[in-house]
Amino acid sequence: MNRTDRLVAIVMVMQGRRLVRAEDLAGQFEVSVRTIYRDIDGLCEAGVPISGEAGVGYSLVKGYHLPPVMLTADEASALFLGAELARKLTDASLAGPVTQALDKLRAVLPRDRKQQIETLGRRTVVLSRAQRQLGSRPDEGGLMCVQEAVVAQKVLSLTYRARGKEEPTERCVEPLGIVFYGGGWTLVAWCRLRLDYRHFRIDRMERIQILPESFPTRTDFNLTAHIEAEDRAAKTQPAKIWLAKSAFDRARVESTATLVKERERNGGAEYTVFTYSIEWLARWILSFGAEAEGLEPLELRETIAKDAEAIAKRHRRVL
Repeated sequence: MNRTDRLVAIVMVMQGRRLVRAEDLAGQFEVSVRTIYRDIDGLCEAGVPISGEAGVGYSLVKGYHLPPVMLTADEASALFLGAELARKLTDASLAGPVTQALDKLRAVLPRDRKQQIETLGRRTVVLSRAQRQLGSRPDEGGLMCVQEAVVAQKVLSLTYRARGKEEPTERCVEPLGIVFYGGGWTLVAWCRLRLDYRHFRIDRMERIQILPESFPTRTDFNLTAHIEAEDRAAKTQPAKIWLAKSAFDRARVESTATLVKERERNGGAEYTVFTYSIEWLARWILSFGAEAEGLEPLELRETIAKDAEAIAKRHRRVL
């Protein structure tokens, strides 16, 4: 990127944020902090109203905006695909706003770009497999409500049904961030019932209410560091499974763990995985029918056999 393009891009970044540090700009544009300082000086000399404070960052004077920038074909396509992913991998609370944003995107594109987007739309399919399998409720607006509470630092009141629990519990939590993993969206929050950090699957929230109460910023909490620490502390155990070649693509998409290939045999291959739950792994393997087999540990095979016997018994019943 040449300097002229970088100067325009810097203004666009600042226009989209309340405050930006020189170090962040240097990392984004892969230049030195000293180069960013020179760029900021150049923009000020050109009449761009930038205010800055040492140790804090830079911001544009309120009311200053660049004129609309025309998107390139690659930029328009990237935004379209990102929006399609957002529509299919989130709940109904975001589907409407994303659709409206796509309509606005199409409205400002020139004819050739618009035709390209329309063609791309007809030839792009994003399957919302995770929502169908995990039982999320796409007719409810949980995700946007949670996002609003995270941004506003408002306490959330939840009716939450934990996995494996018959009765839901009432929780008041301080929402700190949201994460997408395991095929669904999860709220990371301070739970006032448990007096500790807890993870809440949004598709298991039966009632969500934003309370008027605000909570102070937890200066000792970092979302990324928290997730990394949780991963390190999680107790997993190795298991070995066999997958038919025809089942591997589905398994790769659905598995939250890395499938380490060991050896090929019988039209498939053996894989090592690390699982948090033998019970979950057993039921997942059963969902593949004859295209998968649990090999180790013995507990995994016994659990699969027990569940399979229960399934067979149920289906042998005479109605």
